[in-house]
Amino acid sequence: MSGKRDRAKTKHELILEMWRQLECGSVGAPELELIQEGLLKSFGEGAVDSPASIARILADEGARLRHPEVLDCDTLWRERQSFQLFRPDELSFSTLKEGAESIEKIEALREQFEQAGDDRGIELLRALALKLKRDFQALSRSQAIEQQKRLQAKEIADWLTVWLQDARIFRDWLSLRLRSSDFLEKHGE
Repeated sequence: MSGKRDRAKTKHELILEMWRQLECGSVGAPELELIQEGLLKSFGEGAVDSPASIARILADEGARLRHPEVLDCDTLWRERQSFQLFRPDELSFSTLKEGAESIEKIEALREQFEQAGDDRGIELLRALALKLKRDFQALSRSQAIEQQKRLQAKEIADWLTVWLQDARIFRDWLSLRLRSSDFLEKHGE
């Protein structure tokens, strides 16, 4: 397998070569992970495509996909990628103040990625923010938690929505939001 891999000039070519060498009837998580390992070895960490991207390339070439496995593999990979951005204890949303500070950390990292031209880093941050938003939306609808925590969860989900729509305006928007009568009525100072 490595002989042919060495001749691959592009990631796309390597993906197709590895798939053909696997001689598999269909493609799911194990095959996608092997191809990702090949990309890592040949092109380095920053060049590893998501499982969904690899699956799309293979599907265009006629591969049969095991769709549930592809989706699960992609979701797990994206979660692992987003946790590489921050230490586990670096982001906290226990209070609105901590939530605002955590989104500020996300925004500061986005600005660094933007200045460096790191589109992959920005994509990972957006995926993390989208996952957090969905989690907080689910919490805001849960009857298993108290009303005030549901309101906090909805507030943080709204903040993440604004950040996802236009991160550049987030700081100014949040400053206005924290002083609004609606916010003060719901959450106090």
